[in-house]
Amino acid sequence: QVQLVESGGGLVQAGGSLRLSCAASGRTFSTHCMGWFRQAPGKEREFVATISWSGGTTYYADSVMGRFTISRDNAKNTVYLQMDSLKPEDAAVYYCAANPTPFAKRNADEYDYWGQGTQVTVSS
Repeated sequence: QVQLVESGGGLVQAGGSLRLSCAASGRTFSTHCMGWFRQAPGKEREFVATISWSGGTTYYADSVMGRFTISRDNAKNTVYLQMDSLKPEDAAVYYCAANPTPFAKRNADEYDYWGQGTQVTVSS
């Protein structure tokens, strides 16, 4: 069992930056791939970024490529999402997710554990 707690959301102006954190419980964090997803009001949950167990492989949604960076610190059981050049369309609830296999995954259905989400609001 893995429990995930996100933090770092908030209100930022367009063009600004935020860094989300996701703290995981459990001794097996380092063997899990991790992902970030987001859901805006009235929209489906969508993939944002994923990272393999070692951090050696990352994938991003086209909409955030070059602006967002996913990383992890296995010693701290934490995964991060650095969000730069934020746009109003990035506003959403951001969720951290974990899958108990090593390889990065884009599909939300492949994730077994989810955090409660953190709100990101971007003003224009």
